[in-house]
Amino acid sequence: MKKYLAIAVLIGLVIWGMYDVGGNKSKSPDTAANSASVQNTKSASTSAGASTNTDQGQSLTVGLENGNLAPDFELQSVSGETVKLSSLRGKKVIVNFWASWCPPCRLEMPEMENYYTKNRNTGVEILAVNLTTAEKSQAEVTSFMKADGITFPVLLDKSGDAAQLYNISSIPASFILDSQGIIRDKIDGPMTAESMQEMLGIIK
Repeated sequence: MKKYLAIAVLIGLVIWGMYDVGGNKSKSPDTAANSASVQNTKSASTSAGASTNTDQGQSLTVGLENGNLAPDFELQSVSGETVKLSSLRGKKVIVNFWASWCPPCRLEMPEMENYYTKNRNTGVEILAVNLTTAEKSQAEVTSFMKADGITFPVLLDKSGDAAQLYNISSIPASFILDSQGIIRDKIDGPMTAESMQEMLGIIK
């Protein structure tokens, strides 16, 4: 029954329209989509393509393709803590980009919370990077988190640098990292708890 419900939810998502961060977030959809578009007016990141070493001494290219070392960033969480992506080496990580006004993101958040509560003690972390520059206020983010009972770290991308670093053009967008910080998959659109369990269950 849960499987059919999840399928029904995902089918329903395709009726959501494209939402423009720089324009009217409540305009009617003119194309079928399950993600919200993001206008990225910043120049491309210069860190992609650089080489760096993993904790095991491997030399890897920093980039956004599968097999690349995920670009590092440091952001403040809603609770005031400073979180650096590379400090989570040793854990599998979902880096998720989202906004509180994005309908598919709002539907995905409870799925991530469901997955997180069941797996938080198994070497898995979720970093939900909020596109704070696209929010009406930070209070909107806090209010949404409290209403949905979100317990995983929500980071505030107040400058838009993290979204630019990861070349985010639509949300939700998620990068699946292994315990060495290497990108193993990228998901455009919402995930379910079941899909997260499957994807992270096959990587180390």
